[in-house]
Amino acid sequence: MAASVHQQAQQILDGKAAAGSPPLWELSPDEARAGVEASNSLIPAGPDVESVRNIVIPSPHGGIPARLYSPSADAPGVVIYFHGGGWVVGSLDSWDPSVRALAVAAGCDVLSVDYRLAPEHPFPAAADDAYDALEWTAGPDGLAAGRPVVVAGDSAGGNLAAVSALRARDRGGPAIALQVLVYPVVDANLERRSYLEYDGDELILNRRDMAWFWDHYAPDPATRADPAASPLRAAELSGLPPAYVVTAEHDPLRDEGFAYAQRLRDARVAVEHRHYGSQIHAFFTFTGVLDDADKAVADAGHAIRLAVEPPTD
Repeated sequence: MAASVHQQAQQILDGKAAAGSPPLWELSPDEARAGVEASNSLIPAGPDVESVRNIVIPSPHGGIPARLYSPSADAPGVVIYFHGGGWVVGSLDSWDPSVRALAVAAGCDVLSVDYRLAPEHPFPAAADDAYDALEWTAGPDGLAAGRPVVVAGDSAGGNLAAVSALRARDRGGPAIALQVLVYPVVDANLERRSYLEYDGDELILNRRDMAWFWDHYAPDPATRADPAASPLRAAELSGLPPAYVVTAEHDPLRDEGFAYAQRLRDARVAVEHRHYGSQIHAFFTFTGVLDDADKAVADAGHAIRLAVEPPTD
């Protein structure tokens, strides 16, 4: 029997219900973006870091805006972070608190990437931007400057982190020390049990929302089977970097997260899987609101530290 929704998370859901807003899948992309920005603006400001600066990552598709959070001058690694939002919504600003918290927890520079959004830029635009950001960061003129690189993201951003890891393996680099996949979208199959369990409007995300996201990101259903859209469908997962996977019980994406973690293990990839049995989709970003968010970010940061810092005798 699944645990009930955590009381703190239930307060968020109660507030959503009381607002009486239309479901996401009934909105236009611009309306959905405005709603996400408004709701995320209620999250408390994240911790101070030594420096924050906006940069533009060079790319064949035009410059990619990004924001670099540096907790210290001698940060041992760089985390490339892709925000969630179904490839349609989300921004550097609305993910700022949790990204700041991750930078402090990891002790690493965190580069938050403002990849192109659908439907204006459908698949594979976001995946291309994500890999371009990785290549540049780890390249000769990039921020890493020889330091280890981690890819990370939540939800659709977890998809982009996983896809970047697959592309790096298949294209001969760059090397990735760890992939942090927070309730990642890894398959376009909406018939899994967790999708069918969460098909109502009582949660942050439901099955109809995900259908809406996929329809905007990959409007041609044939493209959704591409591993660059659905990494769970990759023929082979061996040779990928170690993975740190976070899942939430009350989340349509739960079962595909479990399936990806298991396929990675079966391919002899080192996996650490943290499941939050009373949490909802999007909980990771509610730092300063949900105790579990603070714990999840701190634990992910610890895993990143272990991956990038040389072992001590």
